[in-house]
This record gives sequence, C-alpha cells and structure tokens, in this order.
Amino acid sequence: MEYYLGTTDWRWYNYLTKQAPEDVNFWQPGGRSAFRVLNPGGAFLFKLKSPYNAIGGIGFFAAQSQIPLSTAWDTFQSRNGFDTLEEFRSVIQKYRRNSERNPTIGCIALTNPVFFEKEDWIPTPENWSPSIVQGKTYSTQDEIGLKLWQQTETVLKRYLTSSLDTKNSFAVAEESPQYGNSILRKVRIGQGAFRLSVIDAYNKRCAITGEKTLPVLEAAHIKPFAESGPNQTSNGLLLRSDMHKLFDNGYITITPEFRIEVSKRIKEEFDNGREYYQYHGKNLLILPESEINKPLPLYLDYHNTAIFRP
Repeated sequence: MEYYLGTTDWRWYNYLTKQAPEDVNFWQPGGRSAFRVLNPGGAFLFKLKSPYNAIGGIGFFAAQSQIPLSTAWDTFQSRNGFDTLEEFRSVIQKYRRNSERNPTIGCIALTNPVFFEKEDWIPTPENWSPSIVQGKTYSTQDEIGLKLWQQTETVLKRYLTSSLDTKNSFAVAEESPQYGNSILRKVRIGQGAFRLSVIDAYNKRCAITGEKTLPVLEAAHIKPFAESGPNQTSNGLLLRSDMHKLFDNGYITITPEFRIEVSKRIKEEFDNGREYYQYHGKNLLILPESEINKPLPLYLDYHNTAIFRP
C-alpha cells in the first residue's frame, strides 16, 4: 500500500485540531499542478514542520482540483483552516508573495481527518529530507514505510470508533494490522470533498450547458442527500446554478441514457422557458471520462420517478 506524507501548515493544523470537521481542504498556494499521487481513500499523513518535526494526524484522499480561492472558500468554508475568507486570502498572498485577490490554488480534499494529541505524535521517518517542500510517498512494501504505517495504525486505533452506524465515522474491525485495508474501506466522503470531486470529474463544466464559469457551477446530488443520497461522484452532476435549482425542484431530469428531459410545467407555471427547452431531448454535453464517476442509473431512476414533474 502506498500513502503520502504531506508537509503541513502549522496554522492550518492548529486551527483544525480544535474542530471536528467531516473533511478538510489541504490547500496548496501555487495551484500549478494536479495531485495524482493517491487513489481515492488513500492515506495522507500530516507532517508538522520544524520545530515540531513529527506526524500529527491523518486524512483520507477524496478529490483534488485547481480552483479560485473564492470557490475553495465556498466549498470548505472554515474547513480551509481559517475563520474568514480574508484570513485565508492573507495567508495565501504571503505564500505567493503577491496581492492577487482571487488566485487559483491547489485543493486536496481529505475526508475523515484525525488530529493526534501531542503525546501521540509520531517521529518523522529517518529518510525524510529537510529539503522536501510538499511531501513524499511511502509504501508498506519497504521497511521504513511499513514501520511508519504500523505506528500510524496503532495510534489510529485509539481514536477511531468501533461503530459503523455513525454517519461521519469509520472503523478498524480487525485485530491484526491490515496495512490500511481495514481503515480505508470505511472512509466516508464529506460535502466539501463531494463538491470538489464533481468539479474535477466534469472538468469544471456544466453537464447540460457546457458553461465554464466556475463561480456559477454547483455540485448537484441526483438522489438528494436528505433522502439518503450518498456523497459519491456517481450521484452527482456539475450544473449551472439555475439548472441546479430546476433539477432539484423537478423541472429538469436526466434519463438513465443521459438524455435531458425538461418539464412542460416551466411553460405552464412561468409562461417562459425558451432558455431551457432548447436542451430537451439532447444528450448530456459533459460526462466524466471515468466510468466509475458517471451518474449511476439507480440514482437517475430515482430522480426520474420521485422528483421529476413531467
């Protein structure tokens, strides 16, 4: 198993230690490259900088994207590690050494984060170089990586619940170390991670219109979250905000064949709708490249029958 040890901003770590977030944004101020080191569910350890030089916690990779600072704030709010957008902007500007107000930054959504008490901090592995700026990949296939992961699992077992019924928790069921398998399969996705995963899967474009103006694009649940719809990319669509409202209110739906249906009720109730009827009968313009991220027929059927108003 491969996992990642990421260099952590102390202010971010210290702030979020006092919270109980379902997910967090491990942001990168540069925003120049995509984070493709881990698969979804992969472990991401928090490496504290000098003078601490220790591992202070762990999160589980859910999604990544490069998005404007304002969108990162809308998506994660204080789970970026700050009370306000202005505080967040100020720190990003210091890292970037410029005064740009809304730069594109790298965002790594980590779900189910666990922040260790100081007495549980784990020493940095001996092959860690002080010159490492962002992070380093480790593997349980080599001696150092295996030792570090075994230490991490030992600490985690003191923090994780044994109940699988808690909505935003996960558990270690086996007594013997499974090198991550017993932990990673229990990871649940939070709302911020869901939005980021949908943004990335749809390449920052509205599935219906192709709109690319990110501030007006929203991650829509196909089966509503309030009705047990999961925070999974396959239960999501990236939609322009007006399309999202119409979709949630049953004026638009998507068939299992990815065909757009627009309700006649828009015309009947609002004496309008030319903007929307042009899409009726057409196929979705944008779909995720990965089959696993495409909308599942199960959720589309639910929206067609339970929410859509023909």
